[in-house]
Amino acid sequence: METRSNGFRYERKFLVDRLDQHQVMGLVKRHPSMFFEPYPPRFVNNFYFDTPDMQNYHDNVSGAANRRKLRIRWYGELMGRIESPVLELKVKRGLVGTKRHYPIATFDLADDIGARMVMPSLFASELPPEVVSYLHTVTLVLMNRYHRRYYVSRDGKFRLTLDTNMAFHRVGGLTKRLARRRVDHRNVIVELKYGVDEDVAASRVSGFFPFRVTKSSKYVQGIDRVFL
Repeated sequence: METRSNGFRYERKFLVDRLDQHQVMGLVKRHPSMFFEPYPPRFVNNFYFDTPDMQNYHDNVSGAANRRKLRIRWYGELMGRIESPVLELKVKRGLVGTKRHYPIATFDLADDIGARMVMPSLFASELPPEVVSYLHTVTLVLMNRYHRRYYVSRDGKFRLTLDTNMAFHRVGGLTKRLARRRVDHRNVIVELKYGVDEDVAASRVSGFFPFRVTKSSKYVQGIDRVFL
């Protein structure tokens, strides 16, 4: 069952490598848009899928206009009984994108069992036929985890996330063991998200920040770190 599909929106991503987390938070708090935190920060965990020839990765690197990304997302603890996981299909059309969300069955995750219980959990879930068909063409390749803070502008038109303490694991082999872990404690990823009607105003909002725009997603960064 699909829970919801967000409307198409823009996302501007910034890689911050010269300021630490607290300096970035200070800039956000001083922003004229009066960003505030609507709820507490939390850890975000993701399993990413790709085709055997890594088509999603190559589409992202080449900047293909139409592309998609499939992942499982959950919050909080990395290991143990994973409650309320969600399968997310990200669809990109040119400069805008949207997400489709599908709740899936719980599964267990531990060092000694790897991620081999994930796929049975998926196929035991109530998913649309086209999603099930797509799942037969992809495999788990990467897991990442990061700490995320959430901000919303006072007028509610702009959302901003601040991600730190990123960790990446290669998922491989028949047992889907989590291997070749890479950690990034230095860089901060900032994402500005807004509706299609706010693109002009978004230039003023993002112009306040002395950050470098990046087109590289966390998925691409993770693949580059654990595969290349």
